[in-house]
Amino acid sequence: MKTRSTAYILAALLAFAGLASPAASAQQQQPTIDKETRGEISDMLRSAYEEVSRHYYDPKLQGIDWSARYKTYAERIDTAPNLGEGFRIVAAFLSGLKDSHTFFVPPGRAVRYESGYRYALVGNSAFITRIRPNTDAAAKLHIGDEILAMNGFDVDRRDFDNVRYYFNTLAPQLSMKFNLRSPSGEVRPAVVAATARPTKKVMDLTETGDYEELVRQEQNEDKATRSRIIDQGDVAIWKLQHFDLDIDQVEKTIGIARRHKALVLDLRGNPGGEIESLLLIAASLFDHEIKISDPVTRKEKDAKPMIARRHGQPFDGKLIVLVDAGSASCSELLARVVQLEHRGTVIGDKSAGAVMEARYYPESMGADTKIYYGIQVTMANLIMSDGKSLEKTGVTPDKLLLPTAADLAAGRDPVLAHAVEQAGGKLDAEAAGKLFPYEWLPL
Repeated sequence: MKTRSTAYILAALLAFAGLASPAASAQQQQPTIDKETRGEISDMLRSAYEEVSRHYYDPKLQGIDWSARYKTYAERIDTAPNLGEGFRIVAAFLSGLKDSHTFFVPPGRAVRYESGYRYALVGNSAFITRIRPNTDAAAKLHIGDEILAMNGFDVDRRDFDNVRYYFNTLAPQLSMKFNLRSPSGEVRPAVVAATARPTKKVMDLTETGDYEELVRQEQNEDKATRSRIIDQGDVAIWKLQHFDLDIDQVEKTIGIARRHKALVLDLRGNPGGEIESLLLIAASLFDHEIKISDPVTRKEKDAKPMIARRHGQPFDGKLIVLVDAGSASCSELLARVVQLEHRGTVIGDKSAGAVMEARYYPESMGADTKIYYGIQVTMANLIMSDGKSLEKTGVTPDKLLLPTAADLAAGRDPVLAHAVEQAGGKLDAEAAGKLFPYEWLPL
């Protein structure tokens, strides 16, 4: 969860140091680094050290000797074999805080990788959930395949965020070696090649073409993650993929919801976003002022309660909230408030347990040509009205309900179907699975 608008990357880093080094095949795909690049990585590590020292919410830094830890990791950069491993060292340095919202955002690459698949946690296991047509993944993977290992690493609830962060953000791969289990129980290997598209190594934002390309990318991402609400008889279904709505968007959506007896708010896969958006949405679901949380901050004067104050006419019908292992940060806060205030029912899977308030600090190096990266730092731990933090704990649904591998393979969504039924509507699992089709970004 952020305190200002930035490019949001959710990357839980719990025990990231345990992801000691990539498999041999992964190392072979990463370019070696020269002395100059090694020095740049050292500067990034120094930035991480300084930003956390200045801004982290706990001045005691979880009891860690921060200077000694910095020295240890600075020495490791001297022997990093490739760029991905260099970035991993910076990330692992920050992971010592065991904090979901303090992490390293590395510079962009000159090559854009599209794996051709998406995967997610269901319960304690990871499954292939999306496959892009006309890719190598389409020929070798199947939706509903359980991922037993990726490039030699386990992919379960304990390791999921570490593995995804490494392979998606720190060291994207030209190919991935899988060990899979199909819905029928068959175990098989697969090696899947990514689509790699070169991009400009240097972008000049004073040039119309480069600037317009960045704008197009942002517009495509906004379209793919947009909020959607649909009618299902007396039930409205609101698919909220990110907390990035302004007051006009919230009021318009709630206006539609108020025409129905019940609302199913689907927060599955929602990583969080802006506090302002969370407060607007929370205020639209309660008929009274709601305190979301009390922050624990570095300075007591900054510890102001997070309060959603009523505005306009709220939705006062039956409310059901859906969450899963991909629901994090603002999603978890909202779902837990609904539980604590007895406002509605939460259904689905246990949430991510990644709930802190953070700020993104953009960094750069270079003069005429700049390299951009960033450090996100936790500014506050958030304590709910029951006196507990959701960090590392998450939200346990009132009703635990998960799709099976066979449901995923068949495109069924039994969780949404059940929620609509509980809300007083009718929707079968097959139809539910077609309501919000996944939208791939242009290659």
